[in-house]
Amino acid sequence: MKYVGAHVSASGGVDQAVSRAHDIGATAFALFTKNQRQWQAPPLTADVIDRFQAACEQYRFTPAQILPHDSYLINLGHPDDEALQKSQTAFIDEMTRCQQLGLTLLNFHPGSHLRQIDESTCLSRIARSINLALEATNGVTAVIENTAGQGSNLGFRFEHLAEIISQVEDKSRVGVCIDTCHAFAGGYDLRTDADCEHTFAELERIVGFRYLRAMHLNDAKSAFNNRVDRHHSLGEGNIGKTVFSYIMRDPRFDGIPLILETINPDIWAQEIAWLKSQQSPGN
Repeated sequence: MKYVGAHVSASGGVDQAVSRAHDIGATAFALFTKNQRQWQAPPLTADVIDRFQAACEQYRFTPAQILPHDSYLINLGHPDDEALQKSQTAFIDEMTRCQQLGLTLLNFHPGSHLRQIDESTCLSRIARSINLALEATNGVTAVIENTAGQGSNLGFRFEHLAEIISQVEDKSRVGVCIDTCHAFAGGYDLRTDADCEHTFAELERIVGFRYLRAMHLNDAKSAFNNRVDRHHSLGEGNIGKTVFSYIMRDPRFDGIPLILETINPDIWAQEIAWLKSQQSPGN
């Protein structure tokens, strides 16, 4: 079973994200559980939690179909100890909010060294930050997203993801989300079936599909391997549609959220319908 959707707005309350996902024909969705550009947020009230869970029940979304994303401000590899602690506290709050909502995944960008520490030190800081969050919470998996490698962001090589996972103590609660635009911009080609075979074989060899918890399905305005994060609508960018058909036909991508973050929300319903049409018969 393929779960396909988009990162929908939670404006007006997290329960509103659920109905917005339903309205575009989604069988999965992503959301922010708080303002993604602020450190602080009001605690979730019992009423908000009840409304969210009722909406999920009404529209038949299970936690396996929902991919919350953390704040863009958080940097779990920050070179400054005080700033790192601020990010760690915020990340634990994000994990706690997911736990309160009954959700089981939290997607996040790993972190940046800000050209002040080396990659290895930064990756270790990220892993330690994840360990702290897992110790402080229950039932939520930390889902590390690959990045385009823009600026000093780590996570653009599969080896970065594997190194972080190797240092996480509870491996049952860590996974990865692969963003197709980020992968392409980071040097993993996806333009042909042969490219897809090679790239996903590398993912299996270096990280392992057993850690795959979600996908972001985005075409790219970015050029191949240019380390720039610029999304595009499916089939409109430099990747093309082949990889998205490939993913929809491949059972290794069953049972996880497949989330659009493409640039035109007005056509998300069409993109979701097209993705569903690419599935193998009976899948």
